[in-house]
Amino acid sequence: MLTRNWPRHLLCLSLSLPLGSALACGPDFPMRLLDNRGQTMSELPEGNFNFELSRLGKTIAGLKNVTAATYNPNESYAESTETVEQREKAEQVGLKPEQQALVKQLRGLTDARQVEVQGASLPAEIRLYVAGAVAFATGDHSLAVEYFERLLALPSDQRSLRSTWAAYSLGRAWFAISTEANNGVETLEKSREAFRQTRQLSIDGFSDPLELGVASLGEEARILRTTGDWAGAIELYEAQNLHGSAVGNTSLKQLMNELAELPEVELARLLEHKPVQQLVTASLLSRQGWSFGDEPPNEKKLVRLLQNSTRGSLENADRLAAVNYQQGDYASAKAFLENAGDGGLAWWLRAKLAMREGDKNAAVAAYAKAAQAFPQTEDWGYRRTTDWAYETVQPKCRVEGESAILALQRGEYLQAFVQLFRSNDVYWFDAAAVAERVLTVDELKQYVDEAVPAPAVLTQEERDNYVPLSVAAKLRNLLGRRLLREGYYEAAISYFDNPDLQHKASLYAEQRLKADAAWWPTTRASALYNAAWTAREWGMDILGYEMAPDYAVFGGGFSLENTELKVGPLVSEAEVQRQKISEAQPDQRFHYRFVATALASRAADNLPHTSQAFAAVLCNAAGFNSSLEEQSALYQRYVKEGPYVPWAVDFGNQCPYPDFENADKRYVTQVTDAVRTNLRPYKWPVQIAAFLLVVGTSLLVFSRRRKARKS
Repeated sequence: MLTRNWPRHLLCLSLSLPLGSALACGPDFPMRLLDNRGQTMSELPEGNFNFELSRLGKTIAGLKNVTAATYNPNESYAESTETVEQREKAEQVGLKPEQQALVKQLRGLTDARQVEVQGASLPAEIRLYVAGAVAFATGDHSLAVEYFERLLALPSDQRSLRSTWAAYSLGRAWFAISTEANNGVETLEKSREAFRQTRQLSIDGFSDPLELGVASLGEEARILRTTGDWAGAIELYEAQNLHGSAVGNTSLKQLMNELAELPEVELARLLEHKPVQQLVTASLLSRQGWSFGDEPPNEKKLVRLLQNSTRGSLENADRLAAVNYQQGDYASAKAFLENAGDGGLAWWLRAKLAMREGDKNAAVAAYAKAAQAFPQTEDWGYRRTTDWAYETVQPKCRVEGESAILALQRGEYLQAFVQLFRSNDVYWFDAAAVAERVLTVDELKQYVDEAVPAPAVLTQEERDNYVPLSVAAKLRNLLGRRLLREGYYEAAISYFDNPDLQHKASLYAEQRLKADAAWWPTTRASALYNAAWTAREWGMDILGYEMAPDYAVFGGGFSLENTELKVGPLVSEAEVQRQKISEAQPDQRFHYRFVATALASRAADNLPHTSQAFAAVLCNAAGFNSSLEEQSALYQRYVKEGPYVPWAVDFGNQCPYPDFENADKRYVTQVTDAVRTNLRPYKWPVQIAAFLLVVGTSLLVFSRRRKARKS
């Protein structure tokens, strides 16, 4: 489903600028269940028309599925270039080179009788088929019928290559005659019989390289549609679709479009037939024909007539309930569910209706049954939400995702995370948000240690080909970054998924631990600065939040709109508190830049203010681009406290590496320099006082020595 909001999606300009929250822009983003929990719980995603069709109809016993594009000339019987090439290639099978050349030559004739004469050396079935094909191509359908019937009258062992071809072409010839003659009913029945014969010949093992057995289903369906037998046509197209033919699928879509255009009286009569009911239900459930969120003009008519025709129906009740639910007719949906059985869709709808009635306990139980009933492999395919996000609807995963919302509200946080995590990439954004914002680090670490072993490391070739990380690797990376952020330095390293990340994390951890253990200020400053540089350079990889505010999931290239989490019917106070505790410090995009700046500021605190290292640390920190306010504060601190350095003219851009080795000397010289500076205005008095002090001291020492000698 599409939406009118696509211009907003395309015109969003706030991409990767660190200017606060940005709109969802750039590429397409997946739907997040936790963004609008009320809407998630109330809406029923539209179904998938192809999936719904796969549930309808029956296959033909013994008829093989198609393996390639089904041979299907269009209604005018004018063959496309691709069809001709496909047919010519198939015609060469089983023939000698000279026979192949002769068949190609005969195909160019316009006189079927001449084909029979010039093709006398060919096997009878080949000669008769080419003659019939030439007659058909020149519009002599009666003569074509004669040749195809002669071919089919041959003994079975003499027509193994062209029997299905002849029967299929015979059906087409009779159909063409029916449009030309007045006895249409009789010739149409002969056409149907020929197509049924085509299928049987294919089932019996006669050569069918063009897969005409399956194609005959569509041809016969067209005959039934011509005679007004919509139900019979639908059943044949459904069988064709189940046998793998794209023609059956597109034909059903076209048939649905034609049904929607019929007058109400005629459509109401057709809806009395089960195949028509099921096709219309599948279309409505899938919102087939919707465009940019706009309802097709005939949609309400279809819904109303379908409802009228299915009152009290026991068949297809879960789908009918779903259509009524989507239309907001909850009473009718509930009525249909009484006869809907124990399928996944039925229990899903019961859970949603229980939520509408405020019975969360019943909803929890119904969600559990729905998750159990839906097959793991059921896939409704790709859809668009009203705000242009995309979702791959795998009902079992979606049901568990909705159930996770209730688990969060009950305080069962780990269960909620597991239910979201089981979706793999479908709801990874939601699983990541719970992992790094709702679970405690101990809860997350314990789960990963017990249930998420380290997957195989991607090879360089896989990385070069952009093979995505598994959700297991992404979760372990998320945990590694969280452990580093929260000070579990040594424990964090092994969770990163490749040696390069482990090396970067190890460097950061070593510097943080070194800074914590250092007793000498310069050593501590050096470690803090190196940790700051590492945090700034590789912060997204080793410190970034997977989701807000950093969006490491996008490599920091984009950010998403986020609504403030508030306590409500589906959000508990306890969850809000957990999210506040685990929020980024500061809670701004690229938060690791602020972390790097703070570490550099601490490094400067441990350095003599007159040292080159002090100025260089502040200069480099100003280049970390955390914010304009912090850049200004760092520069003002340098101006107020730091020494003159020539490169300060381009402060924050052209900064040398801090000279930590020579910074130690400044601990002494900065004290003496300060004293000299303070005493410089009193130079002569100080010198006289110093001279008098030396003379007085000397006299005092001399006097004491004299007294000591006399005694």
